[in-house]
Amino acid sequence: MKKRFKSYATLGLVATVILGGTAVSASDGGEPVEPSNQAKNVIFLIPDGFSQSYANSYKLYKDELPIWDELNLFRSHVMTHSSNEAITDSAAAGTAFATGKKTDNGVIGLSPDGEELPTIVDIAKQAGKRTGLVSTSTITHATPAAFAAKVESRGSYTEIAKQMIENDNLDLLFGGGRTEFLPPESGGIREDGLDLIDYAEENDYTYLETRRQLLNWDGESEKMLGLFAEEALEPAFTQRTDEPSLGEMTETAIEFLSADEDGFFLMVEGSQIDWAGHDNDPLYAMTDTEAFEEAVKAAIDYAEENQDTLVVMVGDHDTGGMAVHASEAAHPKHLKEVNALGLDMAQMVDHNYSNLRDVLEEQTNFEWTDEELDELKEAESLKLAINHAISEKTGFGWSSYNHTGIDVPLYAYGAGAEKFSGTIDNTDVPKKMLEALGLSGL
Repeated sequence: MKKRFKSYATLGLVATVILGGTAVSASDGGEPVEPSNQAKNVIFLIPDGFSQSYANSYKLYKDELPIWDELNLFRSHVMTHSSNEAITDSAAAGTAFATGKKTDNGVIGLSPDGEELPTIVDIAKQAGKRTGLVSTSTITHATPAAFAAKVESRGSYTEIAKQMIENDNLDLLFGGGRTEFLPPESGGIREDGLDLIDYAEENDYTYLETRRQLLNWDGESEKMLGLFAEEALEPAFTQRTDEPSLGEMTETAIEFLSADEDGFFLMVEGSQIDWAGHDNDPLYAMTDTEAFEEAVKAAIDYAEENQDTLVVMVGDHDTGGMAVHASEAAHPKHLKEVNALGLDMAQMVDHNYSNLRDVLEEQTNFEWTDEELDELKEAESLKLAINHAISEKTGFGWSSYNHTGIDVPLYAYGAGAEKFSGTIDNTDVPKKMLEALGLSGL
């Protein structure tokens, strides 16, 4: 789906006044900010689990430059540690991106002492902007939740759903997780009996449930709630026909949010790059990165037509400790000869492994030796063993099934992109985005 985004003349930010050549945040008496190249809109793209090794491997898999390299968008390296661990989780990293403050792993929107933290969404909304969150996981998952909720545990999904729907500072939510918004009699898991979808529709939300509804949206809504799967959306490689792609959700979100002349803030998460890293599945990682690039292209397209827009892309942490071992014989481009994710191949195999060779030969274009098959049969996890075997044949190495503590690259384009340089902390990212908007408050 390709849309041409409408450009609106800048009529001035509600929370910003221009005085003597400087922009001053009027919402909280913030410090003056230089107005040069000031942004009206921010599109913040988070490829969860993505690091430099993913970027390098994806370039080899794609066999051409991805848009962030084609446009030379690299700006900074970002440190990712949480307040209590050298290796962060997505809750603490998401909270840093949303609030500009460190917190403990597992915590959403609260300081280590339990103080509720304001978010960039809150400040953008107070400045008169529309705000939205898009994700390929459940919308209540750690990263999007950090921009909208305050809970001690990232696993409090039904409470996060309630806080999201009741959050007056949010205008759009797109993702999965329908069951967390519904009571059991409606197919959900809410023990409090609340039907948050009914509540949302009663409070000016347009509710969408399928890709067809998204693509046929009439453009007239006060707020938007799209829950396109009972749980997370399918991986990009096995995308269902009734579920939208990340690029399609991003384009519609931009179209909706940009209808307000005062600008917008949009966060878009490619959630499952991280899940691919946990599985050490290179095909899952590369195809979900490919789907994420479509969302980045949608953001860049809009920013090219609307030069008062800042686009920022940065992962919250690395997952899997991917290494690039590419050679001509074992190269990421050979992933295009693989027809199924490791999990799906493992599920095709009989419990006695009688069809293991048939599955591997049908789902890949690789040769499989008897020795390789014996190693797969002896593995504790067939899924992980298949992923490692395919990784070896396609130039990928892995050091972990979990997150790592390495710095991650940040890319930026448009108004205020020059504010990002050198090595910065993840808590600096939202502050610099606000600075680009002529706002402060974190």
